[in-house]
Amino acid sequence: MVSRHPVLFHMAERGSWSSIRARGLLSTSALLDLFGYTGIERDRIESHHRPEGVAISHAVYGTAIIRDQKPMTDSGLKRCLLDDLEPKDWYRILNDRVFFWLTEDRLSRLLNARPYAQLSHDVLFVETRSLIRDYREFIRLSPMNSGNTKPYPWPRGRDTFPSISQCPFREWQTKRRTEPVVELAVMRGIPNVEKFVLCVKEMRGDETLRVIWRRS
Repeated sequence: MVSRHPVLFHMAERGSWSSIRARGLLSTSALLDLFGYTGIERDRIESHHRPEGVAISHAVYGTAIIRDQKPMTDSGLKRCLLDDLEPKDWYRILNDRVFFWLTEDRLSRLLNARPYAQLSHDVLFVETRSLIRDYREFIRLSPMNSGNTKPYPWPRGRDTFPSISQCPFREWQTKRRTEPVVELAVMRGIPNVEKFVLCVKEMRGDETLRVIWRRS
């Protein structure tokens, strides 16, 4: 993993690095915990599809943007979910993780996707080795883009996210020789994420507009 993918990539909302640096890179569920969201308002964010980003606010922590889920649909999930899972279950599973791409090609595809290509984003470049060293027990791997059901909703279920020790890497490699692992996810998030970040760039498409922060 480390030799093939020494750097991981996370696309965040433009202008979010300062708050990520202060409170960590948190999953949606962890962020809702921190901001004190409960009840119907929380369920709407955590258990249902988000066609657009959602702003949440807190008297102490300020405002945060929870990203949209444009590449995914309820109808697509109903066609592909296994293990008697429903769309609300899958949204909760995804919302309890923070996700990284393992390749710049995957990052580029997202940055250049139609809904995002004209927007700027804060992109975190994270050191794989040290992240795995410290968060190994919380890391899960996926052989697919788990948040996308377009154009074809590939089957997914409870076994989609094995731990590193349980990952059937050779089986995945046989099926997907060039890209056996597509996503690396961390349960709940990384409160001390700055420790693992190599640099943060403001990017629009494949263009780097500026380097926001770099490890000294």
